[in-house]
Amino acid sequence: MSRFQFVADHQHAFEVKRLCELVEVSRSSFYAWVKAAPARAERASDDRQLAEQIRAIQDPAQGGDRAYGAPRVTAELNDDKSVGERVNHKRVARVMREHGLAGIRLRRRVRTTVPEPSDQKVPDLLERDFTAETINTKYVGDITYLPLADGSNLYLATVIDCCSRKLTGWAVADHMRTELVEDALKAAHLDRGSLKGAIFHSDHGSVYTSKDYARLCTQFGVTQSMGAVGSSADNALAESFNATLKREVLAGAATFVDEADARRRVFRWATRYNTRRRHSWCGYLSPSTYEARRATTLPTAA
Repeated sequence: MSRFQFVADHQHAFEVKRLCELVEVSRSSFYAWVKAAPARAERASDDRQLAEQIRAIQDPAQGGDRAYGAPRVTAELNDDKSVGERVNHKRVARVMREHGLAGIRLRRRVRTTVPEPSDQKVPDLLERDFTAETINTKYVGDITYLPLADGSNLYLATVIDCCSRKLTGWAVADHMRTELVEDALKAAHLDRGSLKGAIFHSDHGSVYTSKDYARLCTQFGVTQSMGAVGSSADNALAESFNATLKREVLAGAATFVDEADARRRVFRWATRYNTRRRHSWCGYLSPSTYEARRATTLPTAA
């Protein structure tokens, strides 16, 4: 309760002057607060309406995303023509805080990877620069596990465009053989039409250092790049993507119900990630929208 409210609540029993002295506020300030009451009530009503709009944006049942925090919610509101005037992100953050509407913020699970040394010498062509001027020129990828309730795992392999952050190719399997990462790269090749001239960066996992994977990269005209053995920071973009996916898809749960549940939910999230989920890197546009607005022509197959 504010000191002004205290005075207002007790002014019928005690003198305003004495109450103001007691709570150490001036009478003029109190009367100014009383005069502004209608404006405060109107703002409170507007804030309640805004809170309802934010709930809808975060509600999966209405096509929303419960992981959205203030920046993405603000972008969504300002993209909605029915909202009217633009909304300031500070106001959105305040209303979300006051109404308990924070996006999902969970601790990242620790994932232990065991790098696989190899005789194949592949240089680090990115050197932790996960940016690109144009799409279809620089990619990163990784494998992460998808835990199931029965104690087993599925495995997800990814191919992510450094320019737009689009998940261009991905594959899920119940194994970590070379076919898994090959299928992800093939999906990216199918999506882009051609990967000729692109760089693909990964860790030193045995599937990425395999001869079969090297042959597929050569076939597609892709140049391999790898970070230092045992350094997750050298593939930080892919690691961050994996953490985001599991935080948002599992939303606090320890596991997926079963294989079908994992595949279904990952597919749904991956589709939304590319087409609807607002990415801070893309100026709070989805990766697909970001690419469309750049109007960049992809290289065609030779």
